[in-house]
Order: sequence, then C-alpha cells, then structure tokens
Amino acid sequence: MINNRLILNVYEDSSSKKKISTQLLYGDKFKIIKRLNSTLKIKTSYDNYVGYITRGNFPENEKQTHKISVLKASLYTKPNIQSKLDKQISFCSLIKVKKYKGEFYNFDKYWIKKKDVNLIKNKNKLFDNVKIFKDVKYKWGGNSYKGIDCSALVQIFFKFNNIFCPRDTKDQVKFFNKVNKKNIYKKNNLIYWKGHVAICLDNNYLIHAYGPKKKVVRMNIKDTVLEIKKKSNLDVTSIKKINDI
Repeated sequence: MINNRLILNVYEDSSSKKKISTQLLYGDKFKIIKRLNSTLKIKTSYDNYVGYITRGNFPENEKQTHKISVLKASLYTKPNIQSKLDKQISFCSLIKVKKYKGEFYNFDKYWIKKKDVNLIKNKNKLFDNVKIFKDVKYKWGGNSYKGIDCSALVQIFFKFNNIFCPRDTKDQVKFFNKVNKKNIYKKNNLIYWKGHVAICLDNNYLIHAYGPKKKVVRMNIKDTVLEIKKKSNLDVTSIKKINDI
C-alpha cells in the first residue's frame, strides 16, 4: 500500500492515543500486517518500522517519479499561483508526476511548482540542505516540517538520497560502524549520546533537533557537549564517521 495523506502519524500501539512512533510522508510505502477495528498494524517498506495507523482507503503501490526537495512545498488546485491552497507537502515526500504545464507538475489531485521537486534518482551531497530544518520545532516521532526529532533529522537525508538508515538512535549507533577513534569533529560526522544524535556542520558547529530548546538548532559543538553533560549527565558515546556521497 502507499500513503496518500500529506502526513500520517504512526503510533506505538493500536489505540492511536499513545506517543507517535514515527510519521509516514506522502508516497511512503507500507505493508499491512494486521487489520484491526479502527487501526492497521503496518510495517514500513523503507526501514521495516512497525506501528499502527488509523484505517482508511490507501491505494496500491505505484511507481513514484519525483521527490520534494524543499522543506515544504505549497500545493495548488490549478497550474497557476492564484490557485494556491493552504496545504503543503513535506521534504522527501514522494510523488508520481502525471503531467506538467508551464512551471507546474500535476500529481494526484494537486499541482506543485517544478522548482520544488527533484527526480527520485537524483542525489545531493549528504546533509548539504540540513539547515532547511533550522528552527523547525522538536517533536518526538516527527520527521516533517511540522516537527522532527534528532534521529529523524539524520535518517531523512539518507532517505532523500535513496540510502537506508535506521529510524532510532540505538539502531543507528549499531548501523554506522565507522568510529572516529580520535574524537575529531568533522563535517558530516554524527555525534551520539544515549538517546540523542547531532550532525557536525564543520569542526566547530553542529545541528540537531534538541528537546531542551524545543526546536532544531545550530550550536557550538564543545558548548553542546558540556551542556548535555550538565543538564542530562550524559557523555558522548561515539562519533561516527560518515562519508559524503
């Protein structure tokens, strides 16, 4: 099946009242494991994440052609700026372009500006656009412009480049096996604490979805290490070396 909602929450249990486990973006594929009264137990196709979504009519899988390359792209009812809707589609959502007219693409029942999308096969340098999430609010389980958490901020840029990355920090730590043993902070390196991760922008600064600040923030690396030690009594557990693509 394929998600045809702009953002769909995936919950930890079937009551759909507990914490959000993660989110499905438009075009994300999933497999139904079990049908319940008001929910579906599903497994996501990208990372095999298991959770529950509210029941609904979801179309069969189709081959998407493009991906959203901006933080949030506005949607239109017609291929002109006068028909702009109060709806957006989030970064890394996948769409199937059916036709185009002028500077607009058509997918589903919407139109979208061509400049806001890339072909799915296209890749960017890893984390080059991570600053588009700066000041997006922190949301546990989020992975969109409406809110995002620390591990999703890492995962979504791998996903954008068609590369697998686990959803949770505990799994990411195991998955990324290249450890920077010299503890050198370098661009694209990932800094892990227990339950938290940050992305190095360069030798001195990082970016992360940081709960205490309630948003995605750019911070000095050394100051961040000291702050997390002081506030949460957590030390850096590892620095993972991530090669650019």
